[in-house]
Amino acid sequence: MKTFRAARPRVLLTALAAGTLLLASACDDSAKPAQDRAAGSTAGAAATAGAAAGSGRPAEASSGPRGEADPALKPFYGQKIDWTACPADPKAAEAGVDLAGMRCGKLHVPLDYTAPGADAIDLALIKYPAGKQDQRIGSLMVNPGGPGASGVEMVEYGAKDFAGALHDRFDAIGFDPRGTGDSSPVRCLDDKQRDAQNQVDAPLDPDARRAAEEKQNAEYIAACQVRSGKLLPFVGTRNTARDLDVLRAAVGDAKLHYLGVSYGTYLGSLYAEEFPQNTGRLVLDGAVDPAADDLDSVVRQRIGFETSFEHFAADCVENHADECPLGKDKDQAAKRAADFLDGLIDHPLPTKDGRKVGRDLAWNGVTAALYGDQNQDWKYLRVGLGMAMTMKRGDILLAFSDSYLERDENGHYSPMESAHTAIGCADGSAPAPSPERARAAVQELQEKAPLLTRGVSTEDFTDAACQGWPYRSPEKPHTVRAEGAAPILVIGTTNDPATPYAAAESLAKGFAKATLLTRVGEGHGAFGKGNTCVDRALEAYLTEGTMPAEGTRCS
Repeated sequence: MKTFRAARPRVLLTALAAGTLLLASACDDSAKPAQDRAAGSTAGAAATAGAAAGSGRPAEASSGPRGEADPALKPFYGQKIDWTACPADPKAAEAGVDLAGMRCGKLHVPLDYTAPGADAIDLALIKYPAGKQDQRIGSLMVNPGGPGASGVEMVEYGAKDFAGALHDRFDAIGFDPRGTGDSSPVRCLDDKQRDAQNQVDAPLDPDARRAAEEKQNAEYIAACQVRSGKLLPFVGTRNTARDLDVLRAAVGDAKLHYLGVSYGTYLGSLYAEEFPQNTGRLVLDGAVDPAADDLDSVVRQRIGFETSFEHFAADCVENHADECPLGKDKDQAAKRAADFLDGLIDHPLPTKDGRKVGRDLAWNGVTAALYGDQNQDWKYLRVGLGMAMTMKRGDILLAFSDSYLERDENGHYSPMESAHTAIGCADGSAPAPSPERARAAVQELQEKAPLLTRGVSTEDFTDAACQGWPYRSPEKPHTVRAEGAAPILVIGTTNDPATPYAAAESLAKGFAKATLLTRVGEGHGAFGKGNTCVDRALEAYLTEGTMPAEGTRCS
């Protein structure tokens, strides 16, 4: 997946998570141990329910005036954003990011759209003004995924990805969705608690694993309620879609032009459903399928990461033998790596800062690299595995894991993971799978993703999604038709591990008007990957309204 700062592969992470430990650690299930990475219960499946499986339109969304038609919302829709110079950011300066040409602001939105006259919150904004104001079309709102990732950072650190026609003709506007970044972030565990949890590998025994997860879940829920209880009922994606419409009006645009990546495609889908009359040109890249079943989404993603892991290992042996630590047999390379990573539960690796890299953190780092492709992160993954397997040092794998979990060099975690869980759980939850479905899922995982699902059992699927989480919306999985919306461009990558290509096919097919553009290759998402074919098609659609021909494939 394209990263918007060099050391942050987690920025565009999807919410296709699995496993009960996710609720306790608020991290994507790919960070979990092999025995638990495919588990489909409690909070992990909950995040899938919101971000991957989609949601049913709640009753209040279809009753009464919405948006600008609601008199109670007129003060929000009529506000003018005060764009000012962005505050100094030492990390941005260190990364060579020039903020001089960018402007920052705040958007005032209701905390509760059913009671807009009560409490309100401010959302953090950043604008990268169009380079050719005389040719300016309007604003291009962006969301990098998560849920929980920062749209402000997507623009701040990824300005180069908008170079050319996009920068010439659009103000690129990033926003931190409610509950994330600098927009009233959800807070649960403190940094020391997060570090302590991440240093412990989940037990191998299914009963012991479940007992540990239940304890962590209860502690995590209690911490979230204490620190963010007032916010938690209102962080669901449909509320963020409503915020997006307020933002559209506040910047003076009659129609929303939007680029959503990963979970951002789910946000874009709900916007098109909620406000079809206000849609302009929507690009949904690295799609999640709003109609997908929780458990099916978990299984597809596990298989997707297994495939990418095998492709990486084979590429390592065949094309980079001089620096590949996985031996000379490409058919056994992935297994050799998996055996080593799983063995770290008993032999964790030391690092320069004193932390140990056990099985979970090591797999977490590997998965982070698999969001990239063979031209980017795979190179560093080869080096990281080489250091781990030959030098018995975990520093590079830990760096990948830290960036994945958004932990900086000072040991401070961003609020992304807390937001990831809170938004996923607010977006609804699925009941526990039947024993028959759980057994079928385990069998499929063992057949198609045996390396990433060692030790998984039906006990890992026995609980309902987000079990114990106090705040739910009425969202349910459903096909988003968005009747009346302008034509939508969906982009899917054939070997995307996090949001498998089938999800893009399903999403595009579900819309009343949509075209699917295919990128042939590895990694999560297509925007910013340097694929000229994709970039030209995306620019033509956004700047001219010209859709690529049906069936276009960019290799």
